[in-house]
Amino acid sequence: SITGETVELLEPYLDMEDYNLETAKKVCGNVAGLCSWTQAMAYFYGINKEVLPLKANLALQEGRLAAAQTELNNAQIQLDEKQMELDQVQAMYDTAMKEKQALLDDAEACRRKMNNATALIEGLGGEKLRWTASSKNFQNQIINLVGNVLLATGFLSYSGPFNQEYRNLLLQLWKKEMDNCKIPYSNDLNLTGMLVDNATVGEWNLQGLPNDDLSIQNGIIVTKASRYPLLIDPQGQGKSWIKNKEKDNGLQV
Repeated sequence: SITGETVELLEPYLDMEDYNLETAKKVCGNVAGLCSWTQAMAYFYGINKEVLPLKANLALQEGRLAAAQTELNNAQIQLDEKQMELDQVQAMYDTAMKEKQALLDDAEACRRKMNNATALIEGLGGEKLRWTASSKNFQNQIINLVGNVLLATGFLSYSGPFNQEYRNLLLQLWKKEMDNCKIPYSNDLNLTGMLVDNATVGEWNLQGLPNDDLSIQNGIIVTKASRYPLLIDPQGQGKSWIKNKEKDNGLQV
């Protein structure tokens, strides 16, 4: 409750040289403390006069701080809520992006398959003519199969003793007879190609059989005929071929 007026009234006393605790103790020790107390009150008033505005400002600022903290807390709550919503939306977005990427991958795979299918269809379209021709050729082969087999069996059974010229004459006679009997056969029939493949002929050549048509026909008759062949072989080529051919089968001579 000390006031500025009271301090002003005290100042003449406080300024006196002998107004202090030591002098007061000499005069009257019982009241010396009162002297020190009045000096302390005056000093307190001076300090407190500066502190009071600071306290008032502190209280004001604390109020503002509390209000700001409340606003901050509310804003933080809203931020947390919005963050949760954002996380949910982000999760939905990520899921949608994954689905989009999966669809894009499927679309790209489908596009590749379509391109491959288109290329295959176009390629097969180019093969259509060849297939048609091949199918027609196969049909003709089926129709001509009876006559071709008849010529092949006749060749194996009867042409062995004769030379190339007479074998060809026999084939012409047989074809003429088959025409009279209306038995279909292939006009371009190659008996050698029908009865043996090129790989077998190449193997025979490596074993010593000559590469001319007559020798190959003889090789066919030897290997395909149902009866044992008798070879008239003045040069020994057939004998050498048979030995090489049957060497792995334990041929005894």
